[in-house]
Amino acid sequence: MGLFDVIAGKRKLKAPAPDRLFAMSTAYVTFELEMGLTSAGVAGIVFQPLATADFGQIATEMEEVVRATGSDSGTTIKTTDDSFGYRWMVLADSEFEDLVVGINAISSALEMGGYGERVLCAVFSFKDDKGSAVYFIYNYKRGAFYPFVPAPGDQQRDSERELRLKAQAGAELPLEVELERWFPLWDIPI
Repeated sequence: MGLFDVIAGKRKLKAPAPDRLFAMSTAYVTFELEMGLTSAGVAGIVFQPLATADFGQIATEMEEVVRATGSDSGTTIKTTDDSFGYRWMVLADSEFEDLVVGINAISSALEMGGYGERVLCAVFSFKDDKGSAVYFIYNYKRGAFYPFVPAPGDQQRDSERELRLKAQAGAELPLEVELERWFPLWDIPI
């Protein structure tokens, strides 16, 4: 940022590095071996859809690409809208790497189409050794992951467990350092 930008009040935010999403591929090995977390075989990407022909075409083409390549990789896709008006593209695959690649392909297509700001997050679903759900959420705007662990009860979360997971995964993933930005996602369709 130059002096003129400071005087004019312009701030340019640094865009997050898109390749940070791929850190999940290598972190998964640690999750499985050291943390007792296994992939639930599903991941989702969440974005705010627009009612434009261009946006609709990009989303439809991405679904078609994932379906077409899914015959080789085994990845399936389904699309659903949540009660907040966000669209979820949910991928299912027994190969964790295919989930990461698929989520990246969808987010890249939206970004290349000029709709990167519409992407909210990616969610990777895991199960612990007791079968409880554990999610790692990638916030595209921040370029960082954070854990989300729902607890029994109506919209309760296990914050203590989330902090333990942060400590365990800190060397493996770019984690969100501002805890107030660890937004819960209720009623995740994965």
